[in-house]
Amino acid sequence: MKRTIIALACMVLAGPALAQSLGEKTGVNSALGVAPATADFVTQVAISDMFEIESSKLAQQKGNAEEKAFAQQMITDHTKTSNELKGLVGNGKVQAKLPTALDSSHQSKIDKLKNASGKDFSSDYNSYQVSAHEDAVSLFERYAKGGDNAELKDWAGKTLPALKHHLEMAKNLGRAPSVGQSTK
Repeated sequence: MKRTIIALACMVLAGPALAQSLGEKTGVNSALGVAPATADFVTQVAISDMFEIESSKLAQQKGNAEEKAFAQQMITDHTKTSNELKGLVGNGKVQAKLPTALDSSHQSKIDKLKNASGKDFSSDYNSYQVSAHEDAVSLFERYAKGGDNAELKDWAGKTLPALKHHLEMAKNLGRAPSVGQSTK
């Protein structure tokens, strides 16, 4: 209990040094359905895109045929959203700073994927894709509903259907179709 209080106090005191607000970093905002602040949204989206691109490049090298096809789609789509976000921030319509590197959580997942192969790689990659896209859908839904920057809010709403499609695709990775089931 004492350690938890000390850890939380450190996090609160280090607030300005954190790339995200405490509510977004801990998942409290997501659990409560609270829209992220613009700076938090931009940070999360940029890190998510970097993670998708980097992890999918590894999948193109190490994955099976299904994962390689999925990975190519992720690289294409997340490069596009990354460029769109950079454009919104770069033209001054969104006041936020873009991160230039992954946070430690995402970097440790990349490191794990780099050292994995075969079924271990597939299991981790597929799991990370589902989790990352669940987080992204939540983030974009919350910002599209309650974000405070009109341009970014509109972009989040327009981007959301593709992320929901990615989530469905990720959930189907590694699942063999059952007899009589369509293999879309």
